[in-house]
Amino acid sequence: MIQPQKIIIADDHPLFRQALLDTLKSQFLQTQWLEAQTIDALEQQLQENTECDLVLLDLHIPGAHGFNTLIHIRSHYPQIPVIVVSAFEDNDTIAKSMKYGAAGFVPKSTQVDTIFTAIEEILLGNVWLPESYRLSNISHKFSDTASRIASLTQQQHKILMMFAQGLLNKQIAYDLGVSEATIKAHATAIYKKLDVRNRTQAVIALSELDINSANLES
Repeated sequence: MIQPQKIIIADDHPLFRQALLDTLKSQFLQTQWLEAQTIDALEQQLQENTECDLVLLDLHIPGAHGFNTLIHIRSHYPQIPVIVVSAFEDNDTIAKSMKYGAAGFVPKSTQVDTIFTAIEEILLGNVWLPESYRLSNISHKFSDTASRIASLTQQQHKILMMFAQGLLNKQIAYDLGVSEATIKAHATAIYKKLDVRNRTQAVIALSELDINSANLES
């Protein structure tokens, strides 16, 4: 069995995360397991562990904004494969996860042995999908909004997420340790990349990546 060095589990449900850890540790004995319960914690783990072998990502981790986090990881950490682990098992969610760069999709109802298989397949460079899923029957285009958000720098993406939290420029500047003028400059760049006029429109654009968003229907 392959023994990855580091795997990040990003899930905010303590019971599920602990149960998953307990079962995976019994097979991956040499693996260092890193945990993240929020988007900020996940970003910190990614920055500190760029050599990580895999990320197990719950699409509904607080602050994720649907597929936005998956898109961000694939854009800024392309060397790290991502397995989406979700309670949503519909074909639409699976299709979009794969279109936005996931290496695999594992429903939370999946049996433990199957999760082992999925992880091994993806670590070998393959793609893993539930047996019941038929990718050939689903066709979704990669949305223009997803492409635009993927083009944001790390700092621009962080500021966009703070916009979504409703923070004022002054608060964001204080939290990031920069001037308010710097935040305004970043905001202008964000608006240009997203092809919007203001922060309200930027946050609306971000909401298009929510799970089951009608705006992502092809």
